[in-house]
Amino acid sequence: MDLAGASSPTRREWIVFARRLARRRTALFGLVVVMVVIVSALGAPWLSAYDPVEQDITNRLRPPGALDAAGRAHLLGTDHLGRDILVRMIFGARPALMVGFAAVAISGVLGMGVGLISGYFGGRIDDVFMRLADIQLAFPFILLAIAVIGVLGPSLPVIIVVIGVSSWVVYARVVRGAVLSLREREFVQAAHALGSRDGRVLVRHILPNAFTPWLVVATLDMARVIVIESALSFLGLGVQPPTPTWGGMLADGRVYISTAWWLATFPGLAILVTVLGINLFGDGLRDTLDPRLKL
Repeated sequence: MDLAGASSPTRREWIVFARRLARRRTALFGLVVVMVVIVSALGAPWLSAYDPVEQDITNRLRPPGALDAAGRAHLLGTDHLGRDILVRMIFGARPALMVGFAAVAISGVLGMGVGLISGYFGGRIDDVFMRLADIQLAFPFILLAIAVIGVLGPSLPVIIVVIGVSSWVVYARVVRGAVLSLREREFVQAAHALGSRDGRVLVRHILPNAFTPWLVVATLDMARVIVIESALSFLGLGVQPPTPTWGGMLADGRVYISTAWWLATFPGLAILVTVLGINLFGDGLRDTLDPRLKL
């Protein structure tokens, strides 16, 4: 009985949240786009009729809708090596999403920890962390990426670590701002008066209230990370061929932009639609979770 009564308010809160989010059509559109990309990436082996890395020179630079010798259609055409564009786009979503989720997880956890400690304790600890944040912001990301990748070599784990370690500042500052306000609230003062230690206050009282702005930043930051991964792949610093990536496909297609427009157009649209969907969902999530914005 008690468990059912305790879970009932939580269930009602989720229902209210879902209804408020459902009223934002742009957020739902973004969520649908994100889910389609995720499902396509997870089901790539079953959705693809071709091997994404197998070359077929006899079918090179075929326009969208062209048929191969077996009568199968290349819906988005083929590239300069005869590989199906649609299949490579579906498989190219995998490294983009993997880098997005992993890098955001690393930077989000680092930023959350730094923001909680810096905002709660203040003083010299806050000064040290904020000066480190200033140094991080002053250091050019591309220069850092080139230096690290040049030493360790281009690979998916290296890209994830480079992006994750260099993106914690925005999380730290957002969480720190929330903690600076929360630590002066009555419920935090009451917890101190009842003898709660700092660690318990941070985990049980401040962290749940600082999680909402962190979640919104993480959602919006994933779009930025996907663009960064595509840019690194475009420059040849990302995942190396023959593994398909959207940025790598753009780099291959720029040479044929005047003769085979589909090589660069469709991967570019994949990046555009995915990033747009994530941004729309993130904006809707921010508006839905903001208690000052009631529908």
